[in-house]
Order: sequence, then structure tokens, then C-alpha cells
Amino acid sequence: MTSDSPTTDSSTGPNTESAANSSTDSTTDRKRAVVLLSGGMDSATAAYEARERGYDLYALHTSYGQRTETRELDCAKRLADDLEMNDFLQVETGHLSAIGDSSLTDDELAVADADMDGDEIPTSYVPFRNANLLAMAVSYAEANDCEAVFIGAHSEDFSGYPDCRPEFFEAFETVVDVGTKPATDISIEAPFVEWSKTDIASRGTELEVPYEHTWSCYRDDQPACGTCDACAYRLQAFQRNDRRDPIEYAERPSYVEE
Repeated sequence: MTSDSPTTDSSTGPNTESAANSSTDSTTDRKRAVVLLSGGMDSATAAYEARERGYDLYALHTSYGQRTETRELDCAKRLADDLEMNDFLQVETGHLSAIGDSSLTDDELAVADADMDGDEIPTSYVPFRNANLLAMAVSYAEANDCEAVFIGAHSEDFSGYPDCRPEFFEAFETVVDVGTKPATDISIEAPFVEWSKTDIASRGTELEVPYEHTWSCYRDDQPACGTCDACAYRLQAFQRNDRRDPIEYAERPSYVEE
């Protein structure tokens, strides 16, 4: 599992000009990666980062009964088209909704307003979700001779979500090494695991990620509420970068200290 500092030099990306001029280049010679593409800004930025690093991309999108699953799927498909991905696989994972115990999937649990200073695991945590998603992504990657699985987890996630911590991804990579064919070598790439959301928004701007085609809100699929945890961290990231988030909000509070 690898991560980069926010100051990583983007000049290490692929030489697209030489690749285009090479008569011997083919898609079979290029490295491949699966991206867990939720449709949110973090996964979108991870996808564009993977492309910048020279990977041919395969998108895995999961619908697990979350409140905004229709909007997230629309966004993921739009991003996959923009990135000209090799394939887009949508998987229904209704068992996560059936298991419950998350305000994202259980209508009887309210999505709480943002608590950016809290240290409790939020009600939006879906029990062991990333292990489920990564397991499917690794299956997909192994079947398509991919060398990496990209996920957009970041530091402000792992303060509340135990399956977003660096040690979780390191441990999962060990599981992959043990549980796949001997010739398989798949890395778990969490490029932003030590970054803040603000760092991600800055990097996404450099990569020209179309954030107008992403969705983060936990509550609503039009417009975004502006007050749940996901909206708060997203708005704060744009505000700290002196940019206006291009999606529509019911409320657009300031999350930057005066």
C-alpha cells in the first residue's frame, strides 16, 4: 500500500506524447488498475490520479442501498465516460443494507449534522464496508490482470471510520498477497490516505477533475444538504482552496474559521 505527500511532483505522470507516437504501444502492454468509483470527489480524484500515473482503468461501482445511490451511480458513469475507462462494473451489494446499523442505509436512523470536532465513530459508518468493496475490487482486478486497486480514502476519514486507516489497507494488502494466485501481484493504492480533503481538492484542481459531476451528500440527491459530515468536509475543502464547489446546495455554510 502506498501513499504520497501532498507535495508530490505531478511531472512523474505518463509521457502521453511519446506514448501516442509509439507504434509498438498497445493496451496489453500498459499497466491496469481497478478504481473503486463511488461518484464522490475523493474516488473521482483517485481515478484521475491513477490515470495520471499511467494506468488503464476499470471502474467498480457498488450500490448498497445508500440514500443517494441513484445520484452516485449517475456521477460514477459520467466520470467513467470522461476517463474513457476500459470497463464499468456496477455491483449490487444489498447485504450491507440488510445488515444495517448505518444511517446511510437505514431510514430509521437520521443522518446527523456535521460534527467536525467529534472523535466518535459517526452513524454514517457502514460496518466493515471497505473490506467488502476491496474484496470485490481485488476479484475484478485479478480477473483482468490488473496490478493495482485504487481507493480514495483520506486522513479525515480514518479519524472516524476504522476501515479507512493506513494500517487497515496495509493489512488488506497482506490478505491479497496470501489469497490470490501465486503469479498475481495487486497493490492496494490509497494515494490520499495521509492527505486532508483540502489537499485532495487542490490536487483535483491540478488534474482538472470535473467536480460538477461528483456527489458527496449523505442525505439528498438534489440538492446536497450542505450540513451533513460529507457536505461539510467537502465545502470546507473548496473554501480553503478559495474555490466555489460547483454542485448545488440547499445550504452553503462557511466551514472556514474567520
